[in-house]
Amino acid sequence: MHVLIIEDDLRLSQALRHIMQESGYDVDLVHDGADGLAWAESGIYDVIVCDVMLPKKDGFSLVAELRRGGVSTPVLMLTARDAVSDKVCGLDSGADTYLTKPFAPAELMANIRALVRRQGEVVFEKLEAGDVVLDLTSEDLVCGERDIHLSHKEFELAQVLVANAGSVVPKGVIIDKVWGVDSSAEDNNVEAYVSFLRKKLRYVGSSAKIEALRKVGYRLVASDEAAGGASC
Repeated sequence: MHVLIIEDDLRLSQALRHIMQESGYDVDLVHDGADGLAWAESGIYDVIVCDVMLPKKDGFSLVAELRRGGVSTPVLMLTARDAVSDKVCGLDSGADTYLTKPFAPAELMANIRALVRRQGEVVFEKLEAGDVVLDLTSEDLVCGERDIHLSHKEFELAQVLVANAGSVVPKGVIIDKVWGVDSSAEDNNVEAYVSFLRKKLRYVGSSAKIEALRKVGYRLVASDEAAGGASC
């Protein structure tokens, strides 16, 4: 399961990530509301854990904007404020549940498991863009009758690009999501895996193209009418 934590308290955010990783979850971590919204909009997460008091954009506004944009990922809101009016505001903004600090790790994980169970039948098993299908269970890339298994890094890169098909994903965002925010990965790592993924798209016969926008990032164009981006 893939969890996004949006929390500006560095010590708490690291503790939350440790708790969830011990339960076998893949965890991404961001520290302000603006970045949190950008990452959450990708739609690749099973659960979002979001603090209320965040720099740049508060949790209430963040969740409301996600819901207006059609992102239905379950959201667990964290706050030190336990007033009923705050809880009502959070839930009315589109959050699924509300947890007041301080809380026990067991309570946190029980809430996350409940959200996943509640999500049930709407958990996505595939991502699609044009003729490309990415199987999130097997990590296979599929086009028509052909398929090929991806390495884990290729799969994570494909997940980011397919989930954001048609939009440019900056190289820095790709590095953070595929290698992690604390990694030493560089642009040439991204370029190498983009090359691997392009070859596998050709192998399955997909018309989708990965465009490179120099010094910016990459975009998956799910048709033959690629806009002529540079290759690298």
